[in-house]
Amino acid sequence: MALLQISEPGQSPNPHERRIAVGIDLGTTHSLVAAVRNGTAECLPDAEGRVILPSVVRYVDADRRQIGYAALEQQINDPGNTIASVKRLMGRGMKDIAHASKLPYALLETPGMVKVRTIAGDKSPVEVSGEILATLRFRAEDTFNDDIYGAVVTVPAYFDDAQRQATKDAAQLAGLNVLRLINEPTAAAIAYGLDNASEGVYAVYDLGGGTFDISILRLSAGVFEVLATGGDSALGGDDYDRALADWLLAQAGLEAHTPEDQAVLMAEARRCKEALSDEDIVTAEADLSTGGLDLSLNREQFEEATAALTARTLQAVRKTLRDASLGKDDIQGIVMVGGSTRMPQVRRAVADFFGQTPLTNLNPDEVVALGAAIQANQLAGNNPTGDLLLLDVIPLSLGVETMGGLVERIVPRNQTIPTAMAQDFTTYKDGQTALALHVVQGERDLVADCRSLARFELRGIPPMAAGAARIRVTFTVDADGLLNVAAKEQVSGVEARIDVKPSYGLSDDQIAQMLKDSFTTAEADMRARALVEARVDADRLLLATHSALAADGDLLSAQERAEVDTAMHALDAARASDDAAFVEAQSKALAQATEAFAAMRMNRGIAQALAGKNIESI
Repeated sequence: MALLQISEPGQSPNPHERRIAVGIDLGTTHSLVAAVRNGTAECLPDAEGRVILPSVVRYVDADRRQIGYAALEQQINDPGNTIASVKRLMGRGMKDIAHASKLPYALLETPGMVKVRTIAGDKSPVEVSGEILATLRFRAEDTFNDDIYGAVVTVPAYFDDAQRQATKDAAQLAGLNVLRLINEPTAAAIAYGLDNASEGVYAVYDLGGGTFDISILRLSAGVFEVLATGGDSALGGDDYDRALADWLLAQAGLEAHTPEDQAVLMAEARRCKEALSDEDIVTAEADLSTGGLDLSLNREQFEEATAALTARTLQAVRKTLRDASLGKDDIQGIVMVGGSTRMPQVRRAVADFFGQTPLTNLNPDEVVALGAAIQANQLAGNNPTGDLLLLDVIPLSLGVETMGGLVERIVPRNQTIPTAMAQDFTTYKDGQTALALHVVQGERDLVADCRSLARFELRGIPPMAAGAARIRVTFTVDADGLLNVAAKEQVSGVEARIDVKPSYGLSDDQIAQMLKDSFTTAEADMRARALVEARVDADRLLLATHSALAADGDLLSAQERAEVDTAMHALDAARASDDAAFVEAQSKALAQATEAFAAMRMNRGIAQALAGKNIESI
């Protein structure tokens, strides 16, 4: 008798075979790849034993490029073709990028994402990131001497849908099977939670080269639940470098006019910043086209020049604690992630804020990649007995536009993902056979104050009376934080769906403003929403009354018709008012004026239905 090879779904049919899965931290300044080997997560080194890969790509000509340390060494000599900090361009349009004029390479404004002009042609951020990811993939394949089954790639918690999609596209371009995208702070919590058997409520403070994230997580028996997340996707170590560079120029009375000047100055500022983590005084030296720079710099001066940046991170921490409905005393521990958390002023500010010493016993450069590797190992089916459960959240609410330009939120922000949430809607007019759906993101009540994500149409709805159709709109957010929206008419079964892939993402200012506005304008939003709803109800009532009069107006006497007409005119005039209560009162008056008419119509309908029938047949 022939035997079938039986295996658990998603696991290897050979119990002794391990799928090679890696975790990748695609960082602004540097990137790493890690994997679980012999039961332990570890970062994989290159041929020279270095685990860190600088996130820098230099295009030498149309066919050649340098990646990592080789590119970094040429950054000063060829700044226009050496692309660093490309993560900040992922999923972004030109208007979303701060300090675009200060970048040493030229950006090209194109529909959707910007591109970088190089000697090898115009390159999208996805292509440049793909080069970095491919290098890490080759490193992993060389380490294991085998193909990679899949990868978990980390992203900042505050990356929106477009930025996440761009990251996923870059990984696929690099030939990687993306098992999942996970938030960087969550990956760090996985590493700390498993390594230290930690339980309780933790804050993950992640200050990297180009982004800042703060996440509040509850760790319990292998379950990692994100309670709230926040941050600043345009704040990181690069900004500390830029602030120090500006300070040095101001002190020396010089300017950096050329890309070469900017590259030299930023490199020296970065060197001084890193040195001041261990030393009290350093000397900044740089040869610029406008003169030589030679200044003594102490740690106190550096901290003063960058104090506003550190304060910005703590503002995000306060807001995220409010979102989680927690106070500082509820936090059991603080995990420090990202190379920029090595700065003494950052560690001191965090310790003073929470009143406790943060955890720093894992390498802040490696902890995100290690956590991603642990998750990748489980998703590959190599750890079937593991009880790790990852519960991430979305950063901003998702919903659809309804009549009058209102937003009906379907998925609230900080909702645990993956998730699927649905809501029923109906048609506005008699005989309506199509419905336009507008998907939006944000915390405000009016569509004009939110971000448009996508539009699509549901066609083929059977003609029915207004309000008779039942259209179920379902939002599905997958484990990567990517969105699919489906609409289905329940009676006929007609359906339409769309994968939401906006052309580029929200800028940090837009995200921060959206959340701020949701609190500061809440009362005004409520009034605006009430007025719009009152006007929509008035329009619906006027439309229904017009239809009823056209069909059965002969039931009314001249006086009764005049009373209805008067109430209709009053409501029509009231629609221009800014007083929702007044519009509602006029709608109520029309409803009362047509009560007797509605009863007459019902009696006529019953009489017509019974005409020609005897009691036995009924």
